[in-house]
Amino acid sequence: MKLTVFGATGGVGGEIVRQALTAGHEVTAVVRDPARLSATGESLEVVRADLTDPESLRAAVAGRDAVLSGLGARKKADAGIATALTRSVVHAMEAEGVRRLVVVSAAPVGPPAERQPAVDRITVALVSKILKPVYDDLRAMEAGLASSATDWTSVRPPRLQDKPVTGVYRKVVGGTPASGRFIGRADVAHAMLSVIDDLSTVKQGVGVAY
Repeated sequence: MKLTVFGATGGVGGEIVRQALTAGHEVTAVVRDPARLSATGESLEVVRADLTDPESLRAAVAGRDAVLSGLGARKKADAGIATALTRSVVHAMEAEGVRRLVVVSAAPVGPPAERQPAVDRITVALVSKILKPVYDDLRAMEAGLASSATDWTSVRPPRLQDKPVTGVYRKVVGGTPASGRFIGRADVAHAMLSVIDDLSTVKQGVGVAY
């Protein structure tokens, strides 16, 4: 497939690029600073673009089978960028008639897990309060996706870890895995790539966790 990846120099985005290249896909990585991109390969095209300008992104998404985004705030001070930058991506996709979009969000944005132990409910509530601006940003991003013409999927992980890809994790379409406390960035990338052709995940949030 021909894939475009935004946020390609981030933890999840970089893993998407590496795993997609390994799987034999043609990848266009859209970045602000090409020097920060560690992945290489004959099937990799690197595009430097202004992510706030949808017009500058059109060429990067034109003719692609799917677009994947690892864009999002890394700290509370960055809250708002997921909504704003994803809006630019969506506008570029709509202008070019590209429909499939997979983004990374976060577990607290999804519905509460069924049969969640009290300790996990308390932990989620506490984290949601501390990082409220970040999660509000992701909720606004997902609301924008819901009103768009894209065939979107939002992958919602809990706390992220730097671990090798395993491909072994729980996945709940439209829900949240119970007691899902951690997952590696590499496995989030794996999950995002795996849902591209999964029609059951279109216009859905997908909870993932170990």
